[in-house]
Amino acid sequence: MAEDEIERRLAAVADGGADRDAVDRWACRQLLADGREWDETSRWALELLAGIDLRHGPGEPYLHDEEQVGEWLAEYRRRRRAEG
Repeated sequence: MAEDEIERRLAAVADGGADRDAVDRWACRQLLADGREWDETSRWALELLAGIDLRHGPGEPYLHDEEQVGEWLAEYRRRRRAEG
């Protein structure tokens, strides 16, 4: 299920173990897939992951650090629970 994969990718970035470039490419492919409809929570998370590899500048830190991504993961899980 794509929702499980979204959660796994968010968790991997939050833990610092993900290849951010690969996660970005994966999220972009999911968003651009022909005929694919996303629920609001999945789209929100995919839009965050698309661009997860952006930095302040060459050799600079990422725009979104692991702590912030961890907050996104917690919010994603909260939204999923609320959806029931």
